[in-house]
Amino acid sequence: MKREILVLLPGMMCNARLFAPQVDVLGAQYDIIVPDLNAHSVSEMASRVLSECKSDQFNLAGLSMGGIVAMEMVRQAPQRISRLGLLDTNHFADAPEKFDMRNRQIEDVKNGKLREVIIEEMKPVYLAERNRSNQALLDTLIDMAIEVGPDAFIAQSLALRDRVDQTETLRDFDGPSLVLCGEEDNLCPPEWHRQIAALLSDAELRIVPGAGHITTLETPDAVNQAMADWLSRS
Repeated sequence: MKREILVLLPGMMCNARLFAPQVDVLGAQYDIIVPDLNAHSVSEMASRVLSECKSDQFNLAGLSMGGIVAMEMVRQAPQRISRLGLLDTNHFADAPEKFDMRNRQIEDVKNGKLREVIIEEMKPVYLAERNRSNQALLDTLIDMAIEVGPDAFIAQSLALRDRVDQTETLRDFDGPSLVLCGEEDNLCPPEWHRQIAALLSDAELRIVPGAGHITTLETPDAVNQAMADWLSRS
């Protein structure tokens, strides 16, 4: 019997390591694909993943930027997405007040300061309070960012800066959906996920205690269970 495909889209400056706990558990049942997201627009990222995935239909989940790309994939090819999982993400266009911040960070990274930007400006707000002293987790986030590299940081920053609102995309999608976030997600707070769940016609909302923005690594057991439940829904 042919196995279903599960495409997992990582967040900004993350790679497949972001989903290692999910791949370990769900990989026994699903063929899992974790593509690289390195393009100067969300639209291009989405179209590349759609072209790389040869299956006519597949399950799709993304965290943070990955969720943003997942929504764009639904906009471009809704008939190909069997189920949609949106983790620690948001459906809005980028806030105007972030424009200058993103441009400044891009210049810093062009000047060789990727590690400083990740450590000083991004890492502190990623995690729930109890996880901010978890050095292994902090090191994983930094290592992923360095592995992904400065060129990807610049491309992803531009893509996020110039993205579009996906409210209507969510209203139009009718497949089984999972909307999940950490209770202490300061970047994409629970209220945004309540809005996302309300827009989708067949969504389950899960707010995970003890987690911030990186739920897949902060609370892997809770995320694994939520994803297993979502994937078993018809």
